[in-house]
Amino acid sequence: MADHHHHHMEPTGAKLADAARATLEARNEQWTPMRAAIFDALAAEDRPASAYDIADSVSKARGKRVAPNSVYRILDLFVTNNIAMRVESANAYIANAHPGCQHDCIFLVCRACKQATHVDDDKVTDNVRAVAEHEGFHAERPVIEILGTCAKCAA
Repeated sequence: MADHHHHHMEPTGAKLADAARATLEARNEQWTPMRAAIFDALAAEDRPASAYDIADSVSKARGKRVAPNSVYRILDLFVTNNIAMRVESANAYIANAHPGCQHDCIFLVCRACKQATHVDDDKVTDNVRAVAEHEGFHAERPVIEILGTCAKCAA
């Protein structure tokens, strides 16, 4: 798999929600009003958001409390269907701007501003999978997270 980069304009707002909806529906999952509200709240975040952040945001928008448990279930469904990605070290999620692309994730996570930059480099992740395989280990979904300081915070 050659690496490719998504430097063109990332889909945002309604276009991103449409892509997410199409991806879920293609997998025979329903795009319910609650799923839409959770996806919109996630996509509106400028950094990885926890299920609690999303529950608060959706609760405020709907005027009634949404339990973090139901948000977790929906976020897990989103991750399983590649419309969201989980930043393991932050126990938080980001919307996937490219739900049609299957990549193992590399996240550059800034300890200062909590921003997570998603990078696709299939050469690196293919090597990680090869190392796992060499050890007799079947990798399901490698997630590589590099903790440090982003260029903005370092300046």
